[in-house]
Amino acid sequence: MGSARRRYTTDRLIAIAAVLVAAIGGSQSVFAAEAAEADAAEDAIPYSRRGADTCLGCHDDGKSLTIFMTKHGQRGDARTPFGAGGLQCESCHGPGGDHSKRPRRGEERASMPYWGHASEASSDELNAVCMDCHASHVGLKWAGSAHDVEDLECSSCHQVHAPKDPVLQIQTSSEVCSSCHLQQKVDTHKPYGHPISLKRFECVDCHEPHGSANEFSLVRNTTNETCYECHQAQRGPHLWEHAPVVEDCSNCHLPHGSVNPAMLTKRAPLLCQSCHSQAGHPSIPYTTAGLPDGNPSAMLLNGSCLNCHSQVHGSNHPSGANLMR
Repeated sequence: MGSARRRYTTDRLIAIAAVLVAAIGGSQSVFAAEAAEADAAEDAIPYSRRGADTCLGCHDDGKSLTIFMTKHGQRGDARTPFGAGGLQCESCHGPGGDHSKRPRRGEERASMPYWGHASEASSDELNAVCMDCHASHVGLKWAGSAHDVEDLECSSCHQVHAPKDPVLQIQTSSEVCSSCHLQQKVDTHKPYGHPISLKRFECVDCHEPHGSANEFSLVRNTTNETCYECHQAQRGPHLWEHAPVVEDCSNCHLPHGSVNPAMLTKRAPLLCQSCHSQAGHPSIPYTTAGLPDGNPSAMLLNGSCLNCHSQVHGSNHPSGANLMR
């Protein structure tokens, strides 16, 4: 009986000790968490006291003040940085409490966390600031897109302070694209091409700049579907189809511009003869030698193969197997 009582007492003491140890350890973890939060609060960059009034004390130039002419600077719209309860300039540029302080002699002024010439933020961090509001506009396809892979920032294309963002205006959007896509810019100025230079056509009519699951970031699933948005006469289906046409329009056409009529990759008959040899055809491959007297062939001057095979995109005529009618 005595041994059982001693054993019971010992077990109770062990249990009480375990509870005390756990309590002490738990309180220590709580104290550690509170200390970490306090350190983090002490290290956090403070916001300026007067918001945009602090910023505009120095940044009163035309480039900064134009923010009030944009959607971002509308004080009456609670969705904007300047709306009710918004952090104003610091919504995008980050807390500027340190930046607004007068630096000590010999020291440089502290940089803003985001969007400053001295900011050390990465492109992902800068884009995340925009995505806080514009995630639904950009969509899920941005991650892994061509522009994302190249570490481009939203500000590489967009001008937030501009009253009219050039990339959102049909008169200037393609100029923004061509500042990087130089080869495509050259192609659009060739004799035959889409009327981009005439401001009647934009790059975004065919391409999705924020990302697409399609090749070349096209707005439609394939090249042909994108072309058919405007060139509906070539859509088909046709009773007699031309295989290269059905496969891909770019087999014969250069999408951004060409020195050949109809934006062809080559002039006929050279383009046609790249697939169709003279075997089984009553003629021979045409060249610039043309007629025996050395003059260019009349067939070359008047359309070459297209003189007979005029329905090159496909035919619905019962006798159109050779795309002649």
